[in-house]
Amino acid sequence: MTTDTATAAIETRGLTRLYRGVPALDDVTLDIRENAITGLLGRNGAGKTTLMSLVTAQDRPSSGTVRVAGHDPFERAETIERMCFLRDNQRYPDDYRLKHAIRAAAIFYPHWSQQTADRLIDLFRIPAKPIIKKFSRGQLSSLGIVLGLASRSPITFFDEPYLGLDATARHIFYDELLQDYAAHPRTVVLSTHLIDEMDQLLERVVILDRGRVVRHSDVEELRGGSYQVAGRASAVDEFVRDREALSTRSIGGLGTAVVEGRLGDEDREAAARLALEISPVSLQDLVAAYGLGDTGQPDADPELDNVSQLSGRKAS
Repeated sequence: MTTDTATAAIETRGLTRLYRGVPALDDVTLDIRENAITGLLGRNGAGKTTLMSLVTAQDRPSSGTVRVAGHDPFERAETIERMCFLRDNQRYPDDYRLKHAIRAAAIFYPHWSQQTADRLIDLFRIPAKPIIKKFSRGQLSSLGIVLGLASRSPITFFDEPYLGLDATARHIFYDELLQDYAAHPRTVVLSTHLIDEMDQLLERVVILDRGRVVRHSDVEELRGGSYQVAGRASAVDEFVRDREALSTRSIGGLGTAVVEGRLGDEDREAAARLALEISPVSLQDLVAAYGLGDTGQPDADPELDNVSQLSGRKAS
C-alpha cells in the first residue's frame, strides 16, 4: 500500500481501469498529499493520464475507489468544482476564441483570478483574434497554463503542460507556478517527461510503470535512497552482485548501475577496490531505472540494447 501519513487531497484504493480487458491502471493504492507539488512520472502509456481522468471523474474505474477531499468525485458538483484538469490535448468548441475560453473558465472555477489570467496572457503573448482551433501547439499549451494557474483550484492537474513551448516560455511557466503556489498553496499534480527541468519544482513524485505505482516518495528521500556506480562492466557486475540494482547498462567494456539503498562506508570501500566511480543519481535517471520494463530495452534507444532490468530482484 502506497499511502502518506500527511493529509491526503486524493486517495485511491485498488484503482483499476481496463480497456478491452487490458489494464491501463492496475490496482493503484495511493495518497496524494494536500498542498504539495507532485510529479506524475513514467513512460508513455504508464497510466498517468488515465489516473488523472479517473480522479477528475472524466472516466469511471473498472474497480477500486477514488476519493477527493473524502468524497467520490463522480457526479458530485462541489467536488468537481475543486479541481482543474488541463489535458495535453485539451479541446475547445470550434468557434471559441481566447475571450470565450476565459469567460467560460471564470464561470466554472469559483476561485478564478482574472488579474492572473490577464497578466499570463500578456506574458505568453497569446493572440486574441484567431479561433483557438488555429492555435499552434505552443499557444494551446500557453492557454492551458493560463487556465490552470488562474483557476486557483484547490487541486490542479497539468498533463504535459509544456508541449510546443520554447525554453523561455517553459521557464516562465515554472517561475509563475512557483510564485502562485507560494502565494496560494494548493495541490498541484504535474505529468511530465521533462524531469530534469522540473526537478526543482517537485516536492513529491509518483512513478508509474505499466499502470502500477513503482515508487511514491518525497523527492529528497528518493534521491538519497539510490546512487550510481560506473567503471569496467565486469567490476560493475561484481559490485551489484550482492546489492539491489534498479538497472545496469553496458556499452563496450564500460558499465553503469543504479543501486537502491543508502551509500555506506562498506559500499565506498568496495567501489574503491573495484576502481568504480560513485555519483548521485538524477531524478531523470531514477525514473528511467524504475521504468525500463521487463525486456530491458527502452523504446527507440538502440544504445541501450545491453541494459538489464533488475528492479525488485537481487543482481546476479
